[in-house]
Amino acid sequence: MFSTLESTPTPLTDSRLELRGVSKIYQSSDQPIAALQDVSFAFEPGVVTALLGRSGCGKTTLLNMVGAMDFPTSGEVLVDGRATSSLNDAALTALRRTRIGFVFQFFQLLPTLTVLENVELPLLLAGVRDTGKTALQRLAWVGLESRAEALPHQLSGGQQQRVALARALVHRPPILVADEPTGNLDTASGDEVLKLIRQSAEEFGATVVMATHSAEAAAIARTRVHLRDGRIERIESLARP
Repeated sequence: MFSTLESTPTPLTDSRLELRGVSKIYQSSDQPIAALQDVSFAFEPGVVTALLGRSGCGKTTLLNMVGAMDFPTSGEVLVDGRATSSLNDAALTALRRTRIGFVFQFFQLLPTLTVLENVELPLLLAGVRDTGKTALQRLAWVGLESRAEALPHQLSGGQQQRVALARALVHRPPILVADEPTGNLDTASGDEVLKLIRQSAEEFGATVVMATHSAEAAAIARTRVHLRDGRIERIESLARP
């Protein structure tokens, strides 16, 4: 059963991923827009955390912060204790390539590469040698080793998303960022992907941060963070066994 903490952030710890007083202000021609306002939260390893709320509540902005694709106007995003805003370009590139995996709603597989080559790509970018065996192992984990030589357009949407998940996890990143991972899938395909996302937390110990509108997706999360107007409205935590 979920317990609810009204407007009470998780106590900060020495976790691998933390937000400390994070605000993000976008400048517009009319007036500044506050996408996030004083958000503090510590994400737990081995746990799926779902970000919930209406469009415009700050979910995507928060994901961009977690993935070191954007940076706070004030406050800090810490990965392994280091503020992402303090890193130079080389360190940020290394962080994204080795510590974070990304899954998107529309798969973003490279259409001219085979399934295997798509999964190998993060390893190649990180300078890893002998990538084929590792990529095949991760394809086997998502049940698609038999489609290694196929091109993305030869796969169903659900299969493409499983390939995208294999690519995101091929280097066993400690953090997995998922943006509406089932938003473009039918129910059966979505359920397969959600099962794998949950397994990535349970088997690999990944810190999973997932933005979703889906009740089915939210159901796999042990922690649900409800956002409203850029702030944490409430947090629901599933009681540990």
